[in-house]
Amino acid sequence: MRPALTALIVCLPLAAAAAPDTQQCSAQSGDRAPMVVELYTSEGCSSCPPADRWVSGLKGRSDVVALAFHVDYWDRLGWKDRYASPAWTQRQYAMGARSGAKFVYTPQVLLNGRDYRRWPGLPGSREPADVEVRLVREGEDYVARVARRPGAPALLAGYWAVTQDDLVSEVRTGENAGATLRHDAVVRELREVAVVGSETLRFTPQAPAGTAARRVQFVVTDSRTGVPLQAVGLGC
Repeated sequence: MRPALTALIVCLPLAAAAAPDTQQCSAQSGDRAPMVVELYTSEGCSSCPPADRWVSGLKGRSDVVALAFHVDYWDRLGWKDRYASPAWTQRQYAMGARSGAKFVYTPQVLLNGRDYRRWPGLPGSREPADVEVRLVREGEDYVARVARRPGAPALLAGYWAVTQDDLVSEVRTGENAGATLRHDAVVRELREVAVVGSETLRFTPQAPAGTAARRVQFVVTDSRTGVPLQAVGLGC
């Protein structure tokens, strides 16, 4: 489906590279960066459920970071997606300007910041990582420490993402009326870090954990291009 929007909204620019140490609640990035998969989806879009199921199937893969952004422009079709946010719509348009896509649509998949239409297949190889990340939980806070490797871009940025799994909606109206939709990797909070250097970065999630499984992720990006360079996440 293509949204009936013509204006370009410029606004905003994930994450288990290694299994967490459950006793210390920490994780260390690997030698190769995970693939960052962003799905732009909506419960009001009849063609989106297959993409939602595909993202759910990526759960548990150490070589993939999945982020599902629910956009709000299909709410006008009769069903309001409770996971949708205008901020995610703005992000889709902002990413679209640099992703190579000629327009935004749902379901849209970005792989490492580029429009990707060959899903459900994914590349079999990953690039060596230019940075290292260690992520540790300290009480209610999450702390990230980033170290450069040779070849890292001169300027680094990043973002924190809070996602939830095992979410269920009984859709009553709109294009998916009568369907039970199940979601994983749903982004509930996103906080950008404009500059990532050698200093320690600290993040306190504002999104409530609730009863759904919550994961906190930190992604390092190339400040100039927005391309993800490394990512680590914790589910504890």
